[in-house]
Amino acid sequence: MARQGDALAGRISLDELERAIRGGEIDTVVNAITDMQGRLMGKRITGDFFLESGRHGTHFCTYLLATDMEMATPGGYNLANWETGYGDWLADPDWSTLRAIPWLEKTALVMSDARDEATGALIPVAPRSILRRQVERAAALGFAPRMASELEFYVLKETYEQAAEKGFQGLTPFGWYNEDYHLLQATKAEPLYRRFRNEMTAAGVPIEFSKGEAAPGQHEVNIHYSDALEGADRHALFKHGVKEMAWQSGNAVTFMAKPDHRWTGNSAHVHISLWDARGERNVFLEEGAQPYGMSATMRHFLGGMMHCARDLAYFIAPFVNSYKRYAVASWAPVNLVWGRDNRTCGFRVVGSGPALRVENRLPGGDANPYLTYAAIIGAGLYGIEHQIDPGSEFRGNAYTTTGHPRVPRALWEAAELLENSTIAREIFGDDVVHHYANAARVEQETYDAVVTSWERERYLERG
Repeated sequence: MARQGDALAGRISLDELERAIRGGEIDTVVNAITDMQGRLMGKRITGDFFLESGRHGTHFCTYLLATDMEMATPGGYNLANWETGYGDWLADPDWSTLRAIPWLEKTALVMSDARDEATGALIPVAPRSILRRQVERAAALGFAPRMASELEFYVLKETYEQAAEKGFQGLTPFGWYNEDYHLLQATKAEPLYRRFRNEMTAAGVPIEFSKGEAAPGQHEVNIHYSDALEGADRHALFKHGVKEMAWQSGNAVTFMAKPDHRWTGNSAHVHISLWDARGERNVFLEEGAQPYGMSATMRHFLGGMMHCARDLAYFIAPFVNSYKRYAVASWAPVNLVWGRDNRTCGFRVVGSGPALRVENRLPGGDANPYLTYAAIIGAGLYGIEHQIDPGSEFRGNAYTTTGHPRVPRALWEAAELLENSTIAREIFGDDVVHHYANAARVEQETYDAVVTSWERERYLERG
């Protein structure tokens, strides 16, 4: 149990939570699941009721795992639909994730798994379930993935409400010039960045550093590595908590992959290495192996990520806007090649010794971390199982190369690839593929039906 000032903060046990409730230090417990879009959903439980029955979790409507961004209830989902009556599933707390939250008064939060209460089975299409199963696959092969996210975002001078009043047009980044590594420019929003670093760390989401990114008002935060499930929990809680803190400070932040066509996109680079079952040895490393000490296991894992990247693109880039980030000379990759410390490649080999790892540069700030982590692990294990070689290292500017597989150009392409993929079905199973291919179709069809301001500007007079 830790404290920030006079307040309880950080990772706590269930017994410590109950003592804190009885002592008046905690009066609210947030029981959170993650929906298909990567957002935290759930209920706030009063302290008194928690002591009475909160250990058992809370119920949530099944539609939370079958909606779009607007919480509409489209058809096409087998496990949750009007015919099933949209009943309840159980948000079953994972008490190892319990935290006292420093930016919310007298509040604790626990991440939960979605379960069928009658059978106790995990709901197969829940993002946290999908990641759990890939971690279990890795464990069965003797591996323990370690992962970490680097998250980029924009700080806006408007609040979310003010942005909505402006029709989300003409928004003002917190800064007016490229602030990549700029200490002076970043100082202007440092009171907010300092909150992000310190209060996240106090909440058990350890932050290594933050820095200005490659556009006005853009910033990056690096979260410390951990096991895969904990890493995804940290990623999800970071996005949620940063939005809450920004709102409290009269600002907004956005992790949108491409908030404006004139702005640099927001990335969410994911670093991964595989360790032995005891967590004692990085199995990506083989001393003396060429190149760079990369073991055969590392090469095959990298080969799997590259080989499966197109088929599994939806799990990494789930929205129409996600694909607008992938552009030449944009710091986001377009070609599925790998290189040593080469930021033009989709896959960047970095580190040395026990820190040897792969940085997957495909995810954007809008990625659902559970689905993204699951896709990375699943693809890598597929590569190990099928002994897929990644080929030779790419040297030079990967933006200008030809003859290599490319990131899908749009959501509709990713949706078709997923739906027709035998690889995706081998990794995730038919239920998951059907569920998320339907989600991709729903998102694309919704976008296709909307007339945008770009179309009016282009065609209203001249068309």
